[in-house]
Amino acid sequence: MITSRESGRDGEWNVRRVPGGSSVKDYRCPGCDQVLPAGTPHVVAWPADDTGGVEDRRHWHLPCWNARDRRRPGSRRR
Repeated sequence: MITSRESGRDGEWNVRRVPGGSSVKDYRCPGCDQVLPAGTPHVVAWPADDTGGVEDRRHWHLPCWNARDRRRPGSRRR
């Protein structure tokens, strides 16, 4: 899988797009706080600076990742 670098108001991120067939377990999306079931295409993102590591990776629904700059801090979609 190819990792790209993306910028946003929340900083620089390493981003990897995960096809549905490569996803074998459930994750919780930090954008909407809903479960990302195994087999769902999604995005994995982690800080691009030297402070981010494997433990900082988060799995996002693609629409939630794309909308992260439009949300207020601490707000969650229900």
